Amino acid sequence: MKYITIIGGKDKEGMPENISLDLAVGTVTALVGPTGSGKSRLLADIEWLAQGDTPTGRYVLVDGFTPASEERFLTAGKLVAQLSQNMNFVMDASVGDFLRLHAESRAAERLSRSIGTLVASVIQQANQLAGEPLTADMPLTALSGGQSRSLMIADVAFLSESPIVLIDEIENAGIDRRSALSLLISKEKIVLIATHDPMLTLMADQRLVIRNGSIRKILHTSSREKDILVTLEMRHRELDTLQQALRLGLEL
Repeated sequence: MKYITIIGGKDKEGMPENISLDLAVGTVTALVGPTGSGKSRLLADIEWLAQGDTPTGRYVLVDGFTPASEERFLTAGKLVAQLSQNMNFVMDASVGDFLRLHAESRAAERLSRSIGTLVASVIQQANQLAGEPLTADMPLTALSGGQSRSLMIADVAFLSESPIVLIDEIENAGIDRRSALSLLISKEKIVLIATHDPMLTLMADQRLVIRNGSIRKILHTSSREKDILVTLEMRHRELDTLQQALRLGLEL
């Protein structure tokens, strides 16, 4: 798969959404808009590869063609992987056992490395994304929100063959957001992220402005906005330093 096409449907009042948008592998698209504007609905339409059968009436094409039914309703090998706002594990297993099960279920034997090597790579990458380290013998239920999110991003990058990754809010997850997006791009994924965070928005190649359930505007990130992003990242690092000092009980 090289790209998907989103064909507009209608907004919450039934007005037409006049849009046809191609999204190619290796790109990041931010979805911006107030709470309740329809960002999560757009992600859901893409997850289901909608064919006019969702509340918005949108269509999603794959490489210019209507996806076959088996592509839409597969329980394994799906085209879409989604990371939701809440990543709470209830499975009674260790991190290592969970990743081995994932590797086996996703036919890791077709990949170039052994399952053990893949598990180690996922944990190593997760630790590069998270603010607090995790190990293979840690129980899944003991992971923090940041550890859970970093683990699943690394899992999607290394173990999932899904070419489309949908992310619903990662700004409060306590992870290295730029590294997370760079990792997914390097694995030739189409990444869409719903966000209220200005840094995440400007890290994307483009942003879709969502209002009243429809895409109202497509804005490509300009060179001036990239310069603003550099300033925002510097200030964010300064704030992180202050927060870390306060966590450690230091005086500022």
